[in-house]
Amino acid sequence: MARKETQLIIKMNHLARFMVCIMSGARSKLALFLCGCYVVALGAHTGEECVAKHHEAESYVAAVYEHPSILSPNPLALTSRQQALELMNQNLDIYEQQVMTAAQKGVQIIVFPEDGIHGFNFTRTSIYPFLDFMPSPQVVRWNPCLEPHRFNDTEVLQRLSCMAIKGDMFLVANLGTKQPCHISDPGCPNDGRYQFNTDVVFSNNGTLVDRYRKHNLYFEAAFDVPLKVDHTTFDTPFAGRFGVFTCFDILFFNPAVRLLRDYKVKHVVYPTAWMNQLPLLAAIEIQKAFAVAFGVNVLAANVHHPVLGMTGSGIHTPLKSFWYHDMENPNGRLIIAQVAKNPVGLIDAENATGEMDPSHSKFLKILSGDPYCEKDAQEVHCDEATKWNRNALPIFHSEMMYDNFTLVPVWGKEGYLHVCSNGLCCYLLYERPTLSEELYALGVFDGLHTVHGTYYIQVCALVRCGGLGFDTCGQEITEATGIFEFHLWGNFSTSYIFPLFLTSGMTLDVPDQLGWENDHYFLRKSGLSSGLVTAALYGRLYERD
Repeated sequence: MARKETQLIIKMNHLARFMVCIMSGARSKLALFLCGCYVVALGAHTGEECVAKHHEAESYVAAVYEHPSILSPNPLALTSRQQALELMNQNLDIYEQQVMTAAQKGVQIIVFPEDGIHGFNFTRTSIYPFLDFMPSPQVVRWNPCLEPHRFNDTEVLQRLSCMAIKGDMFLVANLGTKQPCHISDPGCPNDGRYQFNTDVVFSNNGTLVDRYRKHNLYFEAAFDVPLKVDHTTFDTPFAGRFGVFTCFDILFFNPAVRLLRDYKVKHVVYPTAWMNQLPLLAAIEIQKAFAVAFGVNVLAANVHHPVLGMTGSGIHTPLKSFWYHDMENPNGRLIIAQVAKNPVGLIDAENATGEMDPSHSKFLKILSGDPYCEKDAQEVHCDEATKWNRNALPIFHSEMMYDNFTLVPVWGKEGYLHVCSNGLCCYLLYERPTLSEELYALGVFDGLHTVHGTYYIQVCALVRCGGLGFDTCGQEITEATGIFEFHLWGNFSTSYIFPLFLTSGMTLDVPDQLGWENDHYFLRKSGLSSGLVTAALYGRLYERD
């Protein structure tokens, strides 16, 4: 590699101006990108509007790539290392193209998805030729691009390292790795090696900075769970400290929550291979919820296989998101955005300022136990909050996300509802400017989720049902027309609560306010730009898993 030539090219690229391009096709394909003067490489829709935007000292430029990975035609078949490398190099060639496109936009860090290089659905034996040897970055300082012969079976690491140098950026990617172990190790598998689902981080000079070995595997028979949880962080000169975890990890305390709680992380890099499941766990939905809940930036890269329900990547701050979700287009997408070094969170109940709107005043009166009152030009009307149309509606049950939710229908242009299950009670105060021909419901679940993973959740959810029958509540839908102004709250027994918010066309929205009030956690929203699909408070009780 002509390294001096590469560095000169990158320095010239850094002088280029930046532009914000808003690209929109169908509503389900809305995305916002920070890009250069041309947008062909990003697969832009027609009708771009570009406004010049200068690099700011308090921000950095990040990229994530949703990758339509080239998969093994038969992942169960045994193959050679050379055949495995031929397949992986096809994916790495695409990665390198994206790195060079990102470099022209001044990107400082890029994230690639889980399983993007080797694929998935392997057995422990069939994946072996796809694994690189992985020395511990804590023990060995190594630049694979500049020291390619130091270790055997490191061809993938070498290519990634060289990409980081060529693009002059930090690079995060996911691959399978192997680590020999001795029979004296009580955890050593019978075949004498550990196999890990591994994220790697390279600095812009190609040095292997750190690794993260996935802890919460999702039906991944090819890989082992590390004996000790990795809490992986790395420091950058442009944005401070980042944390790393992978896919299913986002739903568990270790390492995700522990990483943020104990390691002062403000930015998360998040490779994932996520299969969307509505209404509560679409990829972009949980990514955004994590950013909002913890007040951090999340750089999330997913693989792109719509036929498998796999799409949804984004650069998420607590207040804004730049995302891609497309179940129709077979192409991937490079998302580039300027991101604040110090993310700003939502205003919660304890520090909200300004004049209180009438709906919030009603909400506070209900929580305090005072009568709910309205004043018109002639007189004051008061109804006891506990009596206002809460008992007039049928309670029913329906399956949502494989869990048996208890629900009540949301009828009429306004109302105050509640529904309870076990120890959790959920409440909804709402107004609707117009009624749509759709059924909405308020649902609650407080219990152990046991399908595709076992974990304890408390959920309050306002959802659009799939049809007009009660049994359609919980079905997967993406379009809606119902507009609400509402408060949603519950008496959660956990502080780990993720606000899920989707509107029509897989569009992310942000609550106006979140926080605790009188031992209840609430979400407030008015002024929806499109129909509501899901508004939920998704609580995790990690200690009950």
